[in-house]
Amino acid sequence: MNLTNIDLNLFLVFDAIYTEKNLTKAAQVLCITQPAVSNALKRLRNTLNDPLFIRTPEGMTPTPFAKNIINNVREAMQLLTISIQEGEEFDPFQSKRQINCSMNDLSELLFLPTMIQRLQQNAPNINLNSYYISREDVAKELAAGTLDFAIDVPFITNKDLIHQSLSYDTYVVAISNNHPVITDKLSLEQYLSLKHLHVSNRRMGKGPIDIALDKLGYQREIGLRVKHYTIASQLIENSDLLWTIPKRLANKLNLNSLPVPFEAPPLESHLFWHKNSDKDKASLWLRELFHTD
Repeated sequence: MNLTNIDLNLFLVFDAIYTEKNLTKAAQVLCITQPAVSNALKRLRNTLNDPLFIRTPEGMTPTPFAKNIINNVREAMQLLTISIQEGEEFDPFQSKRQINCSMNDLSELLFLPTMIQRLQQNAPNINLNSYYISREDVAKELAAGTLDFAIDVPFITNKDLIHQSLSYDTYVVAISNNHPVITDKLSLEQYLSLKHLHVSNRRMGKGPIDIALDKLGYQREIGLRVKHYTIASQLIENSDLLWTIPKRLANKLNLNSLPVPFEAPPLESHLFWHKNSDKDKASLWLRELFHTD
């Protein structure tokens, strides 16, 4: 098969159908008609000699062949986009880009306020879209160009990703300002005897503090497990629970904070991006937004 015989625009349609799983929605994304999408799909099917998608109750389901080529197609499209952009000067004040970044709600609390302030001052037409992508899917999304950046602990290992440290934060124990037992000091014995609040988007499993306690031969009691940090701070204000959190987060809250009474590893946050966008002028400028110092 010769590449000169293929209309590369057909791969834009292929990607849209793969993402939306629906011809009408794909047409809306591409700003073309639904018959035009159907015609493009027919042409690509004939060119590649594969149905590519099968209509099912769940939508347009990709064939094994489509699944095999989607990542390469998306990466190729991203490389073409970057090649065009690298020849352009990036003017943040005039840019109308939308930036997609994966982060959990703790990262949103720690980084978004500064980022939004800087965007409003220096790039008022750039829009930021924040949502969480699982670590298993981050590399794929970054390679496809559907994601620009990800903020996470440095546990993501992929040769195609580049990352740098954003913050290095110690933990403190946050408590209500009217706590009935603890005032200005917290012993290990008290820490282990009282109940704790733990924030996690998982149903079960240990966090870094529990792992650190395990290594010391101790275990704390989780009295309440919630999914979001914003509700957690309100719950602490009106309870006697202990909440072990990064110091930078504690500084933003109206809570009393005390040193952790044992050796706990710091929380390290890293910014990840794909190697294909490493030299991109917009990406270079935007990375500076994430630094809080």
